[in-house]
Amino acid sequence: MIYAVEVAVTLKPVVNDPQGLVVRDGLRQLGFSQVRSARVGKVIALELEASSDGEARAAVVEMCEKLLRNPVIEDFHIESLVAGAEVG
Repeated sequence: MIYAVEVAVTLKPVVNDPQGLVVRDGLRQLGFSQVRSARVGKVIALELEASSDGEARAAVVEMCEKLLRNPVIEDFHIESLVAGAEVG
């Protein structure tokens, strides 16, 4: 099966986020004074072939551990994992 996966990669809470500060300040300047904080991350969209949800999830976790995130400063979580059509 083909799986569509979205992974969110974000800075760990203890890591300074200068982009987040710029976003927060920009929103406040636009009149959104209720914004207390903003953190900026990235979403990575993948399509991969796997035989089960568990196999797809395990592969994505391994990809994140090996390449998609910096384990020193970033966390990740799988936003969605959706099975598609059979490869034929």
